[in-house]
Amino acid sequence: MTFDLPFELPTGWHVYTVEELVKENILEKPLDGNHGGIHPKSSDYVDSGIPFVMASDMANGSVDLNSCKFISAEQASTLRKGFSKSGDVLLSHKATIGRTAIVQENQYDFIMLTPQVTYYRVTNRDKLSNQYLKAYFDSNFFQTMLGLWAGAGSTRAYLGITGQLKLPIILPPIEIQNKIEKQALAFNAKLETNRQINQTLEEIAQAIFKSWFVDFEPVKAKIAAHGALIAEYQTQSGKAPSPQEIAEVEKQAAIAAIAGAGDIIPTAQLQTLADLFPNQLVESELGEIPEGWHVKALDEVAHYQNGLALQKFRPEKGEEFLPVLKIAQLKAGVADGKEVAKANIKKECIVDNGDVIFSWSGSLVVDIWCGGRVALNQHLFKVTSQEYPKWFYLKWTKHHLEEFQQIAKDKAVTMGHIKRSHLTEAKCVIPSDELLQCDVIESIVNKQVECRLESVTLSELREVLLPELLSGRVTFQG
Repeated sequence: MTFDLPFELPTGWHVYTVEELVKENILEKPLDGNHGGIHPKSSDYVDSGIPFVMASDMANGSVDLNSCKFISAEQASTLRKGFSKSGDVLLSHKATIGRTAIVQENQYDFIMLTPQVTYYRVTNRDKLSNQYLKAYFDSNFFQTMLGLWAGAGSTRAYLGITGQLKLPIILPPIEIQNKIEKQALAFNAKLETNRQINQTLEEIAQAIFKSWFVDFEPVKAKIAAHGALIAEYQTQSGKAPSPQEIAEVEKQAAIAAIAGAGDIIPTAQLQTLADLFPNQLVESELGEIPEGWHVKALDEVAHYQNGLALQKFRPEKGEEFLPVLKIAQLKAGVADGKEVAKANIKKECIVDNGDVIFSWSGSLVVDIWCGGRVALNQHLFKVTSQEYPKWFYLKWTKHHLEEFQQIAKDKAVTMGHIKRSHLTEAKCVIPSDELLQCDVIESIVNKQVECRLESVTLSELREVLLPELLSGRVTFQG
């Protein structure tokens, strides 16, 4: 089959259809997930089992195997197709068009795909690199063509397996593919390193927050140390310790508790922090909380701005616009720009890097947005506060996320959600102003944002450079 390419191919490069690559035993025949009555439904999802991967689970070149849905192994065994394994190149071809990923090494023998995702399995690595194939799928040439063939922009955008078999694949010599693969792997390695750094930072921040503001460990450590000192004096001499001795033993106990939560705080700061925690617990509506602290509802701590029905705010031709942020984009961490809205919507519904976003319907997620300026769609909250720092309302919203998810799950509707009343019912413990001004958790959150913004830049560079390499417009030196 002949295709008119928008650029001239270098010598030794060829164009094949997917179908021709299958006939040449370079690719297996691509397959998507099960259609029709045997397609798993939301009622089939289980807490653990076989990953059931949708287009929204494909992000940063790999598959989110933690937040995706799961089906039982028993149900998976009844399905006919859609069994994907590590090394497969995934391509979304229904509704969400053109999202790509390579299934990373994982603990599962296989993962299951929905009908909106196709896997491409390379069978001859001497002829075709899977990393190259993904880079090709990400190229502007392929994405534009795929969008046209699938009717991108339509709610029924779709290109089934029959149509995909006719897609052209530009194939350079394997030596060039391998060089492109090397570049792709270098980008991916750095992105994976950043992901691991962010995960570690998140675990540290969460441990500190829980220790200080949920379990009150520094306060309880002071109380326990005080009691132990009193008991020791009574046993040895029958006298009471001096106020200075009590203060010092309480302080050292609090320091140990604070350091144990994060193990990243400088010694000098530990001394200052220890003094900020009370040495008594008092009764409250939540039970015992530190003396001098108080309780507020989550929606008193932060403002939860709902997004707009942005289909009502489509830009006119030539008018400035913003990409639309929906749940799928929030989970992916990037706005694909396939839906856009007027740029002059109210500022409360415009999202910038560093803003806290909470999807309250469908897949409930709390995250800091790092994907550039976007327009906030309905079913998402932009979370802000005039009184409390970002790290504080971010962590309290995340703290309540599991109970919100359970509320949404229990609703007998297709799109489970929470109501604003649930924000009022969710309570937060408010510490002293001095602790709120402490920058320990804030600095960790800022490092996370910096790391994620670097990853966004790397991803953008990868998506620009690799397609240029595969087109032959940029060549390798040496």
